[in-house]
Amino acid sequence: MVDLYPATRPYDYGFLDAGDGNRIYYEQLGNPEGKPALHVHGGPGSGAPQRPTRAWDPERYRVIRFDQRNCGRSTPHASDPAADMGLNTTQHLIDDMERLRERLGIEKWLMNGASWGSTLILAYAQQHPERVSEVVVQAVTTTRRSETDWLYRGAGRFYPEAWDRFRDGVPEAERGGDLLAAYARLMENPDRAIREKAAADWLAWEDAVISNEPNGVPGMYSDREVDAQIAFVRICAHFFSNGAWLEEDQLLRDAHKLAGIPAVLVHGRHDMGSPVQTAWELAKVWPDARLHIFEDSGHTGSAAMQHMVREAIEEFKNR
Repeated sequence: MVDLYPATRPYDYGFLDAGDGNRIYYEQLGNPEGKPALHVHGGPGSGAPQRPTRAWDPERYRVIRFDQRNCGRSTPHASDPAADMGLNTTQHLIDDMERLRERLGIEKWLMNGASWGSTLILAYAQQHPERVSEVVVQAVTTTRRSETDWLYRGAGRFYPEAWDRFRDGVPEAERGGDLLAAYARLMENPDRAIREKAAADWLAWEDAVISNEPNGVPGMYSDREVDAQIAFVRICAHFFSNGAWLEEDQLLRDAHKLAGIPAVLVHGRHDMGSPVQTAWELAKVWPDARLHIFEDSGHTGSAAMQHMVREAIEEFKNR
């Protein structure tokens, strides 16, 4: 068993000027001379954890956390209708990560994240493989349109009542078309009440998808203050309606670029929103990756999944 470490709080924090009006919040925890590790949060738009970390050995790791564009403590915040979503794409986020690495004087870093975080890690690592020492991800996604179509349409076969409510959250004329694009348009509406309702409808669907997981938490997605709800849904709808600006199957097709990067992939068998098929496909084309599938978990994880993540982090700290 890997014991949790004492709570570790940031020893440094600041803002990275992205040069286009965006300021990216970041913080560092642990040992300034330790092995660099970047935590990449999910969503997109969830923001980095604001609680102390206990998963990383504070003597051996230098952990960097950051809020991706327009969420968390980064500015401008996506709850502000004036924030330009045209300046927030997968490539913008990759470039922000590179600027942050250079700002902090880091040559290579371990990358850790889950869900959307795994997509962003894969996209970054395929562009900058020489900058990645190891990868540890859970709830593996590549944000293919087929994956988002399953999450926001296909999974409705299991929750038809909730999906009908999600569909009916957009104008009637748009219900037979691209729901993600329709929600993205709602989230750009200048009327805050319309944005709040669209965000609530979207998050109610997200909550429904995880509702029967072994460790599902009621209201997990909706349990955030209103500005954070608006930012999360605005960013999600923006990214997913655009296929995250990735070609379909791009991250699987280009997995050969990850050769030589050791990775641990952790996934729950009962992940309704992100079925294990994607993790399985990735593991088959990434020889340096080890996939662990957990029978007691879905997208929200489990104690066994967290234990495996901590074991991987422990394994790599001396590498």
